[in-house]
This record gives sequence, structure tokens and C-alpha cells, in this order.
Amino acid sequence: MHSLQTLGWCEFFEKQWRQKQKPDLVRARIAEENRGLYRIASENDDAWADLRGKLRHEAASRAMLPAVGDWVLVEERDTRATIHFLFERCSKFSRKVAGKKVEEQILAANVDTVFIVTSLNREFNARRIERYLTLAWESGARPVVVLNKADLCENLPALRADAEEAAIGVRTIVTSIVTGEGIEELREVVRKGGTTALLGSSGVGKSSLINAILDREIQTTSETRDGDDKGRHTTTSRQLIVVPGGGVLLDTPGMRELQLWDASEGISRAFADIEDLAARCKFRDCSHKHEPGCAVREAMDEERLANYHKLQREEEFLASKQDDALRSQRTNELRKMMKSVNKFYRERGR
Repeated sequence: MHSLQTLGWCEFFEKQWRQKQKPDLVRARIAEENRGLYRIASENDDAWADLRGKLRHEAASRAMLPAVGDWVLVEERDTRATIHFLFERCSKFSRKVAGKKVEEQILAANVDTVFIVTSLNREFNARRIERYLTLAWESGARPVVVLNKADLCENLPALRADAEEAAIGVRTIVTSIVTGEGIEELREVVRKGGTTALLGSSGVGKSSLINAILDREIQTTSETRDGDDKGRHTTTSRQLIVVPGGGVLLDTPGMRELQLWDASEGISRAFADIEDLAARCKFRDCSHKHEPGCAVREAMDEERLANYHKLQREEEFLASKQDDALRSQRTNELRKMMKSVNKFYRERGR
């Protein structure tokens, strides 16, 4: 059993509750999702819940359904609870769903702090940090870069410098569960950081870090493969974990694909140095690619600038696909409306 405050309840949700409160419904937080069922945590107890049919029917997209971290109102029953209402989110970490489908997938909701976890072995990639950072800034949460497995790293100063260049102005913490380096620093962030989500690729050690922060074995872990230093999936679903002493952790499965979703503001914040330099360019419409006298190209690392352009192209391409999808949806709605109108007049004329 938990208090609402230990689960992350705050004034943002209290205001909504004062407008929506019903004596027969209980406030709860989504702790896990599994094939359309939701494990909820409330002041009473943890339980499994499903969606009220009306809530599922009225959801125009997956993004309008509950995600781990969401606050909901539920009707408690002996066997399984029913979710009746989804609170407005204060933040959300989203990506485009994998594959060709143009749809938003919410990885975590109502997150205050994001640990962007990468390992200091052959998996380390500064460009990937920039991608995660873009989505973290877009989410509305505060990012922290966690460089894990320091005990396996032979060139820590160089890799840390690369990470700090990729995440300018963002706090960076070096950690190792073998030596204990950085673990207490993570605990302090979690205690003061509200709800903290851990995001990163497979095998970077997110589950091991959670066990270390909690100082007990709660998440299953596995070793990385010897051949390529890549890890195996150990977390199979997103899970909310209440931390004794304060804070909430949100673990996520490792992601092999992280496509942007409405991330223009996130790009601007992740690459603020580039956008500041752009104001000094010789031409107002400079693309920062081929123009002579470009202040950005003269000052910036080529790989960082290339990644900036790459993320911008992805964002523009996704925006065009969203426009196409919206036009297609409106066309279909118009056809359905005209079909109904024609049917009405045919039946009236009989």
C-alpha cells in the first residue's frame, strides 16, 4: 500500500481531481501494461484493471489510452478494477511506433526526470545520446546522462568529454555497479526528482542500476554478449517502482529503434549551440551545409552537425506523413458523411 504522494501525486493532478472527483471512483497510477491489461497502484493496494468500454471506444488513437505513469480514476472490484477516466498528462515521452505506420507511442507519462543511460563500452554512441536527448527535452522532463559500466572503460575522460559535448549543459553521472561509483548520486537525484524514467538501448544496464539504487534485487538482469558487447532484453514491459525513502522509478525495455515524434522543440534544445551560431551566419536562409562563410560549419563538429541535419530531416518527413494521414482521415470522414446523406435522401424518396 502507498500514499498518493509516494506514488507521485501533486497539485497538477489535484486540480483535476477537484473537478472530476466521484465518491465511487479511486485515484490510481498505471504501474504496468500487459496486453491490454493494466496493473494499477493506489492507496488501497495493487490490482489489475481493464478499460471501460466507452473509454476505449472514444480513444481516437493509442496516445489517448493509458500508458505507464498515467493517473486514472478506477472502480475497484473484487476480481478486476475498471478504469473510467484518464487524467491530463503533465509530460509524456513519445516516439513514432516502429515500422511504417504513422502513429504516436507513449513510452512513459508524467515523468519529471529522464536518465539517458548508455554504457562505456563498444555500445557508446554520442549521436544516440543526442537522439535520446532530443526526445527527453520534447517530453517536458529534465534529462540526466548516465554513463554506466565505468569499470569496463579504458578511456573514460575521452568518452565523458564526447558525452558532455553531445549533451551541452546537461548533468552527466558516471556509474558502475561493480565499484559503486555514482550510485549514491543517482539515489539523490531519484529522491528529489519525482518520477524518474530510465531510457536506453538493450544491455546498457538499466535494470542493474535500478537494483543498485534500491539496494535489492528487484529487476532481472543478464550479461552482455561477448562478441559485440550488446545486451539481451531483460525488462519486457514498462514498470513503475516506488523507491523507499522517496521517488518513483520507471523502467523501460531496451529500444533498438527510436524514431522522432513532434520533436521540433526538442531538436532546438538539444542543439541549442547550433541554433545560437546560426544567428551569426552570413545569409539569413543559410542551410549550414554548403554555403561559404557559414558560422555553424566553421565552428561545429562535423558529426554533430550532420546528426542535427538528420534529425531535422526526420522531423520534416514525419510532419509530411502526419499531414498525409490527416488528409486521408478527413477524406474518409467526408465520404462516410456523404454516404449517410445519400442514404437518407434515397430512403426519403421511396
